[in-house]
Amino acid sequence: MFTLWEIIQILITILAIGFIFAGYIKKPQTHNDYIENLLEGRKWKRFFNWGDIKFSTAVVAPAIILHELGHKFVGIALGYASHYEMWSTGLGIGVFLRLIGSRFLLFAPGYVVITGATKLDMALIAFAGPLVNIILFGLSWAMLESGKFRKHARFLWISKQVNMWLFIFNMLPIPPLDGSKVVAGLMAIL
Repeated sequence: MFTLWEIIQILITILAIGFIFAGYIKKPQTHNDYIENLLEGRKWKRFFNWGDIKFSTAVVAPAIILHELGHKFVGIALGYASHYEMWSTGLGIGVFLRLIGSRFLLFAPGYVVITGATKLDMALIAFAGPLVNIILFGLSWAMLESGKFRKHARFLWISKQVNMWLFIFNMLPIPPLDGSKVVAGLMAIL
């Protein structure tokens, strides 16, 4: 199912996502974090705050990686060779923008390569990624609404927002986004 190189690319993508989003998504601060920041100084914390990196990785990486794995597994289920490819340029842009402190976020972590799929099958494969995001959105929303996860409310709220944004963005009918492949598949059957 996975080659060693594919696993390495997924792990690199996860680490890059955590670093990129740590500039935008911060771990909720506790009293101990506040004291530690005062004692250590914040010179390097802007770029390498491990608490923020771990938190942003836990929130955003599942949304992106599971989206791509949705494409991969539906492709495999339909009988096509499917594998994840990290896009170094897309990740590099995101890391660069993070390093210069940009408030603008632009990056493209990777994609799943599917060989030989028909337009209709490609539409199903393309829709699988955003479908994963809408499912993750629903799970986060349901957990928030239940009131049983108050300790993780910030995490769940951000997860809900990220997944809804990824669903909407990816369903835009603009190449190379998933929405354009879904529309092309629907047009092929009309």
